[in-house]
Amino acid sequence: MNVTRASPDPRELTPVLLRVAAGDQAAFAELYRRTSPRLLGICVRMLADRREAEDVLQEAFVAVWQRAKSYDPGRSGAMTWLVALVRNKAIDRLRQRQGRAADSPMELEAIADESATPAARAERGEEYQRLEECMDQLELKQRSCIREAFFSGLTYNALAERTKVPLGTMKSWIRRALLQLRACLEA
Repeated sequence: MNVTRASPDPRELTPVLLRVAAGDQAAFAELYRRTSPRLLGICVRMLADRREAEDVLQEAFVAVWQRAKSYDPGRSGAMTWLVALVRNKAIDRLRQRQGRAADSPMELEAIADESATPAARAERGEEYQRLEECMDQLELKQRSCIREAFFSGLTYNALAERTKVPLGTMKSWIRRALLQLRACLEA
């Protein structure tokens, strides 16, 4: 695979995704070339298995081809839409494992890659920096639960059990955290 760009410019991805929505196969190949390294990195982090991550990425790109018409550039950036789709596919795969992921807590600090790889540079873009700033404004417990839910796809019940708080408390923490994040990101 010959990747010519280390991190895709989010503004350049929107027209490419819109061309994919119109059935343009060349645009689909370009979208894959530009985004697959970062999306594969997300899958590998979530699934901790490269082969399974590659399978999930393939499923996700099939879904991209099928669902590109539902993309609305007014609601989110192209990369945000792609990450959400890939993340949901990875969560589905984790759930298929029948709870094995919930049995072994993920050490998020251990999986964070601080080196300056192309994927890390892409994550350090404007959107990522803004999200990190907003995440830092959350209470530690809320921030931790949001991160665990994102990386491991845990349910409210699993998070409540893991943190030893009532289910209603966990739901409140996550709801308030998401509302705070939204307000911060829209400000």
